[in-house]
Amino acid sequence: MPSTSLFQNVEAGAGGDEMFAPDASVRPTYAALHDALAGLGPEEFRSRSESLAHSYLDQGITFDYAGEERPFPIDAIPRVIDAEEWSRVSRGVTQRVQALERFLDDLYTDRAAITDGVIPQELVSSSTYIVDAMVGYRPPNGVRIHISGIDLVRDGAGEFRVLEDNVRTPSGVSYVLSNRRAMAQAFPELFAPRPVRRVGEYPGRLLSALQAAAPDVADEDPTVVVLTPGRYNSAYFEHSLLARTMGVDLVEAGDLVERNERIYMRTTAGLRRVDVIYKRTDDDFLDPEVFRPDSMLGVPGLVRAVLAGTVVVANAIGNGIGDDKLTYTYLPDLIRYYLHEEPILPNVDTWRLEEPESLTEVLDRLDELVVKPVDGSGGKGIVIGPAASAQELDALRGRLLADPRGWIAQPVVQLSTIPTLVEGGPECRHVDLRPFALNSGDDIWVLPGGLTRVALPRGEMIVNSSRGGGSKDTWVLATDRPATAGTGSVSTQSQSQASEEERIEDPLDENYDEYDDLPEDHSEEPTREPDPVTSAIPLLDLQDALDPEDDQAVPDSGAGPDGTITDRAAAADEEEADDAQ
Repeated sequence: MPSTSLFQNVEAGAGGDEMFAPDASVRPTYAALHDALAGLGPEEFRSRSESLAHSYLDQGITFDYAGEERPFPIDAIPRVIDAEEWSRVSRGVTQRVQALERFLDDLYTDRAAITDGVIPQELVSSSTYIVDAMVGYRPPNGVRIHISGIDLVRDGAGEFRVLEDNVRTPSGVSYVLSNRRAMAQAFPELFAPRPVRRVGEYPGRLLSALQAAAPDVADEDPTVVVLTPGRYNSAYFEHSLLARTMGVDLVEAGDLVERNERIYMRTTAGLRRVDVIYKRTDDDFLDPEVFRPDSMLGVPGLVRAVLAGTVVVANAIGNGIGDDKLTYTYLPDLIRYYLHEEPILPNVDTWRLEEPESLTEVLDRLDELVVKPVDGSGGKGIVIGPAASAQELDALRGRLLADPRGWIAQPVVQLSTIPTLVEGGPECRHVDLRPFALNSGDDIWVLPGGLTRVALPRGEMIVNSSRGGGSKDTWVLATDRPATAGTGSVSTQSQSQASEEERIEDPLDENYDEYDDLPEDHSEEPTREPDPVTSAIPLLDLQDALDPEDDQAVPDSGAGPDGTITDRAAAADEEEADDAQ
């Protein structure tokens, strides 16, 4: 048991804890943080931790849990990853995104991987994610995965493994930014002992990647918008935060219109052409002409405009096959096929139940394995064999026999733990990690750290907020550089030696700004002239539409032509698009 009073309830396990070794000694990566936290004492630490929860509630950083709106839990003990290990993680994520880009391009054009026997034709023909309308389409700069979230777990041996890929609408980066801001305000002195890489450049990097995706707009700056299902969506906080920090408009489907295979945004000055749409809703709701005809969340004619090359949707329509957990099982082979490299980050061992031998083995071992639906999200549908009842396993057996293509199985991975504050003080809790990557077409940039989610109930292996999980600030340590004596602040000389890729957090700096590379404020500049299109369309004041005080600005739901109610919450953009066990 660790000797300090703050960590007295932490039980050192069999090597699976990231802060403490089995002999209760502090691992070197956490040494400076451990000492700084221990120096605060239990009462001061808990007091500041409670202030974090209050600040999240005040800012509206909440989620729905069992029908109750709660502040999204942030734990005040950060996760720490050293520079060398992060370098491997970053390279592994980049490699995976490159392979997925090549796979999606191949799948919608030549299908060489099928011809060459790398993947079976059945993977595609049986998938519900293929969008036939997009076959043959290539984006202007070749990028389909502008934003990705690759979920990782650290196994009992301490190795990071890929749990799943999210290349449709990965969520959670708002919590990365908000967690860092909250920690910098509540615990500024914790950043002093070791240089922690910044995360605040994400909005600027995201905007650059989206602008780079735009069709040729001559000498004009491309217009980027964030398309949200509305403020009743579970991830609306993220949509609004990213739009605000990028300095672009947050729009709903009713704010956009298609004219002559171009997309325009309604403004008080008229219609303004839109070049890039960062969509935060599933493909099924995007365009009622192609997908669900009852959707009130889509823009009629959007797919036609995309195919005409006048607008880009990020991430690309049809990326869902890249999220399919059956596709996931082929990623190591796809990396070798497209990149001629060995995978840097291994998959979790996985059985494909459509293979008769695998199905037979899994059915014999149901009580030992974790079984997941290939299209599941948010932890929904997962059955953890050792924790399931005999009745649950019998029901699962029937589902697997009826639809083996719809399921995969994996061994129970003993996820690593990190001390986490609970009612009785810090105790070990299981965690996963979602690094985010941005692809501009010229390079892939991986946000240092990503979102660490933590399962708060004792023994829980599923970290989703829908199961009561929370998050931690994730610290990636920069290459060792000395700190300024006395203040603990990183010295100016050290800062100048840091590469562009290793900007350092320094909340003690009076000039500290939470976000880097924000767009310039042009609010005082003359309004841009609207494009000369029809003026017969009613104009919409976007500020009124997004005013949180106006309850009529965004209706709860809309009725389709057949009377079907399409609830905005139903188009949630996979706010928990992950199955973390």
